[in-house]
Amino acid sequence: MEGFKKYKRQYFMPPEQCLDWTKKDYITKAPLWCSVDLRDGNQALIIPMSLEEKLRFFEMLCKIGFKEIEIGFPAASETEYDFCRTLIERDLIPDDVTIQVLTQSREHIIAKTFEAIKGAKRAVVHLYNSTSVAQREQVFKKSKEDIIKIAVEGAKLCEQYRIKSGDNIVFEYSPESFTGTEMEFALEISNAVLDIWKPTPKRKVIINLPVTVSHSMPHVYASQVEYMCKHLKYRENVLVSLHPHNDRGCAIADSELGILAGADRIEGTLFGNGERTGNVDIATLALNLYSQGVDPELDFTNINDIVALYEDVTRMHVYERQPYSGQLVFAAFSGSHQDAIAKGMAYRKERDEQYWTVPYLPIDPGDIGRVYEADVIRINSQSGKGGIGYIMETNFNILLPKKMKEDFGYHIKHISDVRHKELQPKEVYDIFIQDYVNIVDHVTVQDVTYNEVNGNLEADVVINFNGEAKIIHSSGNGRLDAVSNALKQATGKQYILDTYAEHALEGRTTSKAISYVGLKYNNSTYWGGGIDRDISISSIKALISAVNRMLNKEVNQ
Repeated sequence: MEGFKKYKRQYFMPPEQCLDWTKKDYITKAPLWCSVDLRDGNQALIIPMSLEEKLRFFEMLCKIGFKEIEIGFPAASETEYDFCRTLIERDLIPDDVTIQVLTQSREHIIAKTFEAIKGAKRAVVHLYNSTSVAQREQVFKKSKEDIIKIAVEGAKLCEQYRIKSGDNIVFEYSPESFTGTEMEFALEISNAVLDIWKPTPKRKVIINLPVTVSHSMPHVYASQVEYMCKHLKYRENVLVSLHPHNDRGCAIADSELGILAGADRIEGTLFGNGERTGNVDIATLALNLYSQGVDPELDFTNINDIVALYEDVTRMHVYERQPYSGQLVFAAFSGSHQDAIAKGMAYRKERDEQYWTVPYLPIDPGDIGRVYEADVIRINSQSGKGGIGYIMETNFNILLPKKMKEDFGYHIKHISDVRHKELQPKEVYDIFIQDYVNIVDHVTVQDVTYNEVNGNLEADVVINFNGEAKIIHSSGNGRLDAVSNALKQATGKQYILDTYAEHALEGRTTSKAISYVGLKYNNSTYWGGGIDRDISISSIKALISAVNRMLNKEVNQ
């Protein structure tokens, strides 16, 4: 691609080495979270949310546990303004939740913004102006001094309106397009704003360092954040906030490394909605913390309901492979993955493990409301015996013998391959019942009479083979062996009765039993299952099923 020659790096490294963040290997506590779904996320929708939809979304964000929610740009439109007023006038904002509103550094916009939040118990007024080289030169055609003047005048106006409004206002400033700004200039303009607002322990100020456009690898952003954290004035009274966008697919990494570099707060959206490639996905960030044993202080225990409401009001779709929240992220189609997961689950159960270490699953799907049998093991032509066996055991209490599990696994894979589709658990069960259980295609046992003669079990077996009924006398070391010997005589097939297993289907004395039989004949093994309330009858049915499957193979060759 020859076009690469027209691109160059647009980011700026700090003027000094800022690599202290590299000495940390994990995040020890959750940052302060601010959802910007209702502003940044909403403005990026093809059809922005209606008032009622925004109210539903706001209520959900509060339930998840967000304590700061950016609700809009009140001066941008009447819809934005009305939403802000509705929340306040209907008293819909919980006492522990702070709303946040965005404003440019222009007096009429600032005035409208303060008018919109009148009566709010607590609010963040978020002031911003663009600072990058590209914005200064191409959009505003202004010098650094002019850009600082815009920010300072906006900060002064905000302070004047706050004095009139009371002490329930917190200020936030963003040097928008921070990642394309020289670090010394980003620091200079932020400190100029801080000198106007003079943060105190009781009235802190938020300095937000947005990845308005992602220009670099995450380690560069971390160094930029560390530089700002080290040199901002009033640092002990400043909350450093990050607002990463995802242009390079690095928003999660930018956020996590930025927190290591000293940031206190994250602004983002559920599932990453936002301009262009979107904002950082707070659900992923929070659950990344959760997977490391850190309380994210947000509640995603009902992720399916959250996704459903999100998709309903935004008309967006959560991608099936979206971390944690996607429909397929806990699904295993690969046979080796399914086998490892099934064994990992069994290991946990056997040992009553305290910690979650199941292979291929970074967190317990049940912790966010996902169901194992529906989400974890998915059956298609790539599946293996372990996964198919797991589905049969967990969904239907069918405990297949190891070798039968392998045989049934290949059978299911073949069917899925021919149908070219995924098979649902009920479909897998139905195939098992249809193709393996109580099969009577060629031979049936209509009646059996047992007698013990000199310590040996003898039987008179009424067998119908290909429409002809016979009474065959046989003997064996048990009921199953005696009937098996009769079937050998009737069919003329000298197979070997190789495997037998049985168990109750439901664990109650009145429940049905299932038996499994494996026969060896001409270097092949044939499996059958039998289900009946009488365990001895179920074993005979399993034997008959195996014999019929063997005969079917001969007929179809």
